[in-house]
Amino acid sequence: MIYITRRERFSAAHKLYREDWSLEQNEAVFGNCSNPNWHGHNYELFVTVKGEVDAETGFLIDLKKMKRIILEHVVNKLDHKNVNLDVDFMQGKKASTEVIAIEIFKELKSHFERENVQLHSVKLYETENNYVEYFGE
Repeated sequence: MIYITRRERFSAAHKLYREDWSLEQNEAVFGNCSNPNWHGHNYELFVTVKGEVDAETGFLIDLKKMKRIILEHVVNKLDHKNVNLDVDFMQGKKASTEVIAIEIFKELKSHFERENVQLHSVKLYETENNYVEYFGE
């Protein structure tokens, strides 16, 4: 078993809030992240796939294909967008880094399976000090 990781970057805005809570309760729980005028991050996304090396090519996956899958199905949908309002796979979901990572995993999983590799993990840095990592269910 071999693992390959690709890093991509995107910038996006979001807001952490619950519509059924008051502004005060949202601020108490989510702090500045509940700013009514949104806030943004420069995210770093690390996608790791795993599997066996193809004897004919010496590859686990052609890295050009890996890049295309990540850009087409995730980064292009998130980059310079409002996660809460603009991103199809985030509609009706909380825009926390944890949930974004889970939904990215779900978006990518089947596309990599079609390439005969298994999605191992998604690691999403929200800041240089904070990240989440998701390995599927």
